[in-house]
Amino acid sequence: MSNFFFFCGAKSCSHRLLGYLPLRLCGAVVADPIREYFARIQVAIMVVLMLRVIIADDHPIVRIGQKVVIEANGRCKVVAEADGPDQLLALMDSTPCDILVTDFAMPGNQQADGYGLLGLMRRRHPDLPVILVTMFANVATLRESFAQGARAILAKSASARELPLAIAAVSEGRTFVSECLRAQLAEAGTGDQQAVPQLSGKEREVVRMLASGMTVSQIAARVNRSISTISKQKSTAMTRLCISTDVDLFAYARSSGMVP
Repeated sequence: MSNFFFFCGAKSCSHRLLGYLPLRLCGAVVADPIREYFARIQVAIMVVLMLRVIIADDHPIVRIGQKVVIEANGRCKVVAEADGPDQLLALMDSTPCDILVTDFAMPGNQQADGYGLLGLMRRRHPDLPVILVTMFANVATLRESFAQGARAILAKSASARELPLAIAAVSEGRTFVSECLRAQLAEAGTGDQQAVPQLSGKEREVVRMLASGMTVSQIAARVNRSISTISKQKSTAMTRLCISTDVDLFAYARSSGMVP
């Protein structure tokens, strides 16, 4: 993209008006007023066409890395940064943007984290594409996040090249999932990204009490069921959610609002 008219698809016209010397976007010394005029137009158009991005993560080093990756191709500009849901919600009301890149779980005073934050964004800014970055890489989180309005989901362990791909996808109205998460979907035996797994009432109750700190034995005594029954309900719940560890199960319970 050496000059304005080439960008617009009229290369021959640009040659007639500007000659064959390329224009520089910034800092060029242009003697010809016509060339200077079109150089300024080119800069203005490039600025207008840039995608405005807000990023949110409670770790500054993550935001620094994301900003570098996002702005590397010159097509996007990070216009604001937030370190938690409260600051993000305030920024969204005051700073226009085209895309939001946000962490899934951030500390904050408002009960607007995880799925709650996604739902709130969908209600307040229904047309804004949201790219979710998460360390909770399980199928349950993936499906529920799409159901709550996320347009793309990236694992924090994903390659840096996936973030620009996700931005390009959502800006064109498509969805995007990290390669490692797509593999998990395939292993789960479904291509339906937005199908939310459903737990029975008893399974949900067991997951909630486990996440609140109770043991299987304590839950069995509380609800007057056998230990084997509670263990089976826990195992069934984890299978439905495609979760294999207690850590992921507790993270799911927290992000789903089962526990504070």
